[in-house]
Amino acid sequence: MIGPEQESPRPAEGEGFGDAVTYAFGDAANGLYGSARFGLVAGDPPRATSIVMLFHDGEVVDVASSGAVEAPALDWARVEAGDATAELVEPLQRWSVSHDGDGGGFELTFEALAPAAEVGRDEIAASAAALNGYEQLCRVRGTVTVGERTFKIDCLGQRGHTWGAPDWTQLELSRTLGVWLDDERGVALASVRPRGVEGHEDEVVSAWLLEAPQPIDDPRLSTTLDGGGRQLRAGLELWVDEEGEQGPLRGAGEVVCGTTFDLGELRLDCSFFRWRMEGAQGVGRYDVLRRR
Repeated sequence: MIGPEQESPRPAEGEGFGDAVTYAFGDAANGLYGSARFGLVAGDPPRATSIVMLFHDGEVVDVASSGAVEAPALDWARVEAGDATAELVEPLQRWSVSHDGDGGGFELTFEALAPAAEVGRDEIAASAAALNGYEQLCRVRGTVTVGERTFKIDCLGQRGHTWGAPDWTQLELSRTLGVWLDDERGVALASVRPRGVEGHEDEVVSAWLLEAPQPIDDPRLSTTLDGGGRQLRAGLELWVDEEGEQGPLRGAGEVVCGTTFDLGELRLDCSFFRWRMEGAQGVGRYDVLRRR
């Protein structure tokens, strides 16, 4: 079970350990999508990092990476890195996040719509990815600035806290996917592909329904890539219960916007999708981190 104590920085375990919190949102009506990922690194002094993305009408408005900057404390209560800041207002319930970039920015409040789904408690935590964490479907409210224009938004999004020490000598790629439907249902999925594996079918996968957290026994994801190897379309077939008595939940998504980060030996393809699932529409985020 995820309790308020999990909102604290996690103890470092192993070389390459990372502790990160990600906020993401999508407002299809205004064509606005964005995310802010914060990392904390233990040390003397401790350090913080941020990667922020903002899109409008399919175009990049602002992309910013702070690098590692000195932090006053190793604490998720307030993290500031570069032009981005995140504050924990009420553990597992409410947070604020802001960014003041050259092309645009935002001042947003994330409010949890459901308890946390413990995405990394199964075999994905025991894999070379060593992934642990939790995800929450959120209502996102506030303002987004694009150039001289300011938009007031009230939409859905997701907040996730993940930690672990992935062994990239044993991995080809990892995926994180979130689906946020207009009827306040959601899906969170994480998967990793061991080295030497070529397709989705042999990836290690963990997935949950977010609205009333429930593990998905047999989640299946398919992805179509563009000529540059970036995610273009995706399909979901989610067998929630092991017996399959209810039949699978099916969804289809297509990319709205995205960009790529060069992280040295790794490449991060970040994208936002428009989704249709079981009679509902929505949006979501789909990221792929891979060996170059």
